[in-house]
Amino acid sequence: MTTEASIPDADDASALLSLADQVVALVQRQDAMHDERIEANVSVTRNRHGLTRFANSFIHQHVGEDTVTVSLTLAVDGRTTSASTTATGADALEGLVDHAVNSAALQPVDPYWPGATPPSPVGPAGSLDPDTANASPDARAELVRDFVVAGDDLRAAGYADTELLQEAFASTAGQRASGATTRATIDGIHQTSGSAGTAHSTATALSALDASAAGRTAADLAVRSQDPVDIDPGEYEVVLGPEAVATVLTFLAVYGFNAKSHLEGGSFAHLGERQFDPAITVLADPTDPRRIGLPFDAEGSPRQRFALVQDGVTSALAHDRRTAKRADTATTGNAIPGGAGIGPVPTDVRMPAGGVPPAQMIASVGRGLLITEFHYVRILDPKTTVATGLTRNGTFLIEDGQVTDAVGNLRFTQSFHEALGDGRVLGVGDDDRYADGEFGAGMVICPSLHLAGWSFTGGARG
Repeated sequence: MTTEASIPDADDASALLSLADQVVALVQRQDAMHDERIEANVSVTRNRHGLTRFANSFIHQHVGEDTVTVSLTLAVDGRTTSASTTATGADALEGLVDHAVNSAALQPVDPYWPGATPPSPVGPAGSLDPDTANASPDARAELVRDFVVAGDDLRAAGYADTELLQEAFASTAGQRASGATTRATIDGIHQTSGSAGTAHSTATALSALDASAAGRTAADLAVRSQDPVDIDPGEYEVVLGPEAVATVLTFLAVYGFNAKSHLEGGSFAHLGERQFDPAITVLADPTDPRRIGLPFDAEGSPRQRFALVQDGVTSALAHDRRTAKRADTATTGNAIPGGAGIGPVPTDVRMPAGGVPPAQMIASVGRGLLITEFHYVRILDPKTTVATGLTRNGTFLIEDGQVTDAVGNLRFTQSFHEALGDGRVLGVGDDDRYADGEFGAGMVICPSLHLAGWSFTGGARG
């Protein structure tokens, strides 16, 4: 059996906070030596990631990394800069601070700099599973084996990975926080000579993954996707699987519920208005017991639980401290690393499950489409959330409540928020889980959705 070093114990987590405190002390020493006010936020992040890739039903790669990164956002009289290093010796940290001070002095004043993060209590430390943090390549290989053997005579490809994230935060204004979390994922396809099916599963613990079930799902979709038929472009009633729904929610989060976009006139959101069907509720929810993530954001602010959409009404936006200053409100704890240009993004999006099994949704469709996932989605107009993309790995025609023929990949052009508009949501599934919406695993928990219409504009070639 292959072995790897064990994860840090509580004292090692304290060591990360000690590193952050060292950098804060260096900044404060610089502040005492200069006439200008110098302040900073410091994050020290340990990422321990193991990845096992497979193709043609064989593992072809094991890779791993274990990296500590010190990130510094520093302001000299409101002139800001950011810097980072993976060198953690005393000389390297002193050089990091010196470089940042010199760089900041050359910048223009940042009108949206909110100051270093003040003290504020954070919640529980995170969701850490020691077995997942310590997972060996052999443990990931067992997941791959279970996925592959579930599809006899098919070719399998994909990955299994495990991740430990430990982070400590300290600021010159007195905020201090630390936490740790783990994630495990199996994601793959089974392929015939002319079709493919996919499955995805993510959890905080490797032991919670059922790779055999995922493999059976992918194999079933692949076999049923053979010999697809072509259909004419147009608007079709659809049942979207969780992966497709996760894509929709991710784009809404990035472009619509982002307070920076809203402040700059680039968001569809009108707070307090019913912009969605009453069946739609979307939460930023770091309290869900399935959550993957830390209890504080990139600015060291505690993550808040709040409704982005409540019973169809657009209720709130995601804020970081920069947008909160502009809007004269409080941060919701949704700052992301390097987010000054992008703005705040909720990375713990959850759409609560409804009471409708997907089979019941399908049974109620006269003629429509079952969509497993979207692919290569790109935004065309952020203001209206009109996006284009493709279907793949399992698209089927539904006729008289029955799944009939497989359908070739289709291109769509659709406003995501209008697709979820009043009267457009015919059912919310009871199958909520972590789903991958193209931007990465462990960001969105959602169920299937039954929608009145989705606009398809052509085949895979246009």
